[in-house]
Amino acid sequence: MSSRIDVLSEYHQADTQVRPYATKMQTAETTMASTQRSQDIKPKITVENTDFFYGEKQALFKVALTVPAYHVTAFIGPSGCGKSTLLRCFNRLNDLVEGARITGQICLDGKDIYAPSVDVTDLRTKVGMVFQKVNPFPKSIYQNVVYGPQLQGVRRRSVLDGIVEESLQGAGLWEEVKDRLHQSALGLSGGQQQRLCIARALAVNPEVLLMDEPCSALDPISTAKIEELLHSLKEQLTVVIVTHNMQQAARISDLTGFFLMGELIEYAETKTIFTNPSDRRTEDYVTGRFG
Repeated sequence: MSSRIDVLSEYHQADTQVRPYATKMQTAETTMASTQRSQDIKPKITVENTDFFYGEKQALFKVALTVPAYHVTAFIGPSGCGKSTLLRCFNRLNDLVEGARITGQICLDGKDIYAPSVDVTDLRTKVGMVFQKVNPFPKSIYQNVVYGPQLQGVRRRSVLDGIVEESLQGAGLWEEVKDRLHQSALGLSGGQQQRLCIARALAVNPEVLLMDEPCSALDPISTAKIEELLHSLKEQLTVVIVTHNMQQAARISDLTGFFLMGELIEYAETKTIFTNPSDRRTEDYVTGRFG
């Protein structure tokens, strides 16, 4: 309990700037209307009245929110609350689950990603994913990074070399591996492997990067490097991260959504969620009274 209460003091001490975007939410249904306070901030992902089912089991209930471009948005909540399910809806990974179905609407740049005309492969190029379990390919570091571009038809070696360097620099890994690019990626540390997975995602120039508890299996030093990386990545793309770590959400995100039993209870500026939430359930969770 004390570790979550420490979030409050840690947040006040953090030297971060949270851009004004959202205000306190009274209900999930009114999230979109009440968050768009600045006309200068472009919505990247909009979710409207969305339900999700695994067979007969409903996992999400009437979720509505807007994810702004070039921000880090965090989803928090206890296990089984629906936050990872929603994250996987953003690039339609749930399509691979037998019996899964969705109602409502999810749009990327105003276009419905579940429309029949959508090319799912193209969508997943635009909306990349980094998973909880570190999953480098059993190939060289170089081959891991160029895998996506090669699938897209890039063959020229000079172009691939540039993509590798740029992607590894973007993931904060270039200086550590530039002299062993053709060695196995499996020889890297856990934290380096996770940053390699980020570089692999960046290699195809995504517009959105989804991260499902990317630091849960990493040591504090590796976690700190990835958190530092997120602050620079949001200058280039939109980041949505699922985390169970309250301190991490407070440190890295501009906006935070709290989920409970499939419902979006509250979605607001991270500062508001941790210091002045509008819903008692949110306060109980972030202060460690349950969860």
